[in-house]
Amino acid sequence: MKTSQISQHYQVLIIGGGNAGLSAAAQLLLADRQLDVAILEPSAKHYYQPAWTLVGGGAYDIHDTERNEADFIPKGATWLQEAAASFEPEVNVVVTASGQRLGYDYLIVAPGIQLDWYKIKGAKEALGKNGVCSNYGYELAPYTWECVKNFKGGTALFSAPNTPIKCGGAPQKIMYLASDNWRKRGVLNKADVHFTTGGGVLFGVKVFADALQKVVNRYHIKTDFLHNLKEIRGEQQEAVYEVYKDGQVVGEKTMKFDLLHVVPPMSAPDFIKNSPLAVPGNPLGWVDVDKHTLQHVRYANIFGLGDATSTPNAKTGAAVRKQVPVVVKNLLSLLREQVLTGNPPYNGYGSCPLITGYGKLILAEFDYDNNPTPSFPVDQAQERFSMWLLKRYALPWLYWNKILAGKA
Repeated sequence: MKTSQISQHYQVLIIGGGNAGLSAAAQLLLADRQLDVAILEPSAKHYYQPAWTLVGGGAYDIHDTERNEADFIPKGATWLQEAAASFEPEVNVVVTASGQRLGYDYLIVAPGIQLDWYKIKGAKEALGKNGVCSNYGYELAPYTWECVKNFKGGTALFSAPNTPIKCGGAPQKIMYLASDNWRKRGVLNKADVHFTTGGGVLFGVKVFADALQKVVNRYHIKTDFLHNLKEIRGEQQEAVYEVYKDGQVVGEKTMKFDLLHVVPPMSAPDFIKNSPLAVPGNPLGWVDVDKHTLQHVRYANIFGLGDATSTPNAKTGAAVRKQVPVVVKNLLSLLREQVLTGNPPYNGYGSCPLITGYGKLILAEFDYDNNPTPSFPVDQAQERFSMWLLKRYALPWLYWNKILAGKA
């Protein structure tokens, strides 16, 4: 490959200007201001997505979740405002959507996760009317609140797909907020609430699953496990599910609804999925990394961060916060000593602030082995007002002021 064919060359090139990409860039530059770091990110806006659940529950202003991306590009980093299209890792090149060929010494791949609405027939056409809502979109979340506050009774379905998703607890959080709203307004006794999920359990960590079962019982919610939403007939207000048993589809079920909150299936972005960086043979296309070092398993100068990686744990911002220092330390050790430190390894830490009602939250924290890893000296399987305050006020402030700046 001739150098003349490379548009630009960077010491460290970062794909994605979300939580993972920005905080990694910031931490690298805090460690060494001389580094040549570039961030490839097409979006002009940056969103604090964890608050969209609260928006859907009427407890947060959607406009407070949006900022300008330019305001969070770390000092000393170059922002390339376009999208990645393909990878040529054998020659250390990323090709952009406009055809630029960007060279790199080290690459951090942190593009976030892709919402595969197309996998639910009729979903895109149905969203935003006839009681079909979703918190998975800046433009969608406010309609969820319209549906919740105007609900007078009937059947309310809250779906969750059978793929990994960003914030695995989100499908339940809005269900509990909605149920609490309806309880307070005296309409919960007129509601038939269902959690329809492609999964087989409420939560993957037993101590938190047991706590959530009590919440489900309190709101008289019915659980329909191994029900994967495949079609929405918006005008008819019908949801069609594939019913699974032992990993196989054994039937189909159609349910009428007055409110349907939809969580789409998710995967790695297509440009990752169709690249040499993806896990071979994996249809969801995650970036193939070592789960402890986050180094790519085939390309030593490439690291993965965040939701698009193959790490077998919850895809959350809390996971990103623990992953970033590991990648930064490992990348710097490669840069300086040509060896990985291997210390500290990423242990799979993830956190899910499980909102169970207004002013109530269970802070679930756990590792790769589903062992609870509490940050506070209290029983975190209990619903707490203090944890609600953490979610509603402290975490958004930390995100905008510390995390993206690489200081938390």
